[in-house]
Amino acid sequence: MIYSEKVMEHFQNPRNVGKIEDADGVGEVGNPVCGDMMTFYIKVENNRLVDIKFQTFGCGAAIAVSSMVSEIAMGKTIEEALKITNKMVAEELGGLPKNKLHCSNLGADALHKAIEDYLQKQSQKEEDEKAEKTVSEKEKPREISCPYCEGPLKGLEEYCRACQIELEECPECGLPRKKGDKCPHCGATRVRV
Repeated sequence: MIYSEKVMEHFQNPRNVGKIEDADGVGEVGNPVCGDMMTFYIKVENNRLVDIKFQTFGCGAAIAVSSMVSEIAMGKTIEEALKITNKMVAEELGGLPKNKLHCSNLGADALHKAIEDYLQKQSQKEEDEKAEKTVSEKEKPREISCPYCEGPLKGLEEYCRACQIELEECPECGLPRKKGDKCPHCGATRVRV
């Protein structure tokens, strides 16, 4: 089995080996047939991969592939990094023996999984922030004023001191309306039972 000089260089002096403890995304792949395992860790800032580390358990080709993938992807945007293919990796390494081509698949797949993990976490974070915002808006006490004279009301009072109107809570929207009248907020005419 003959490896290119580039494969040997990346195998003997792999770049970006290690683990990022507070990684934004982690991707792990393995091939049970050959026993190769790869884990990629990524750090993302402004949609760019600013740090990449990997841990690989496997043959020389697997280590070289991981090193090359990390080098190709470093500094790329998420979209650019997702376009990295096994063919691209193998070509950058000056080719791989046929029985080792699956390693280039693993490298690109592990990177893509780390990116997918990051995107999923971002999506979840956005959903959580949205839910938190909605909850805090609901918890905020609404300033209520008389719908007829806009005089201040302390909560849902039964009487507006400013315009001398008897009020009740609208059964539809929960805001004050003139007792027995159509709601000026939502138009409901239903009477509270």
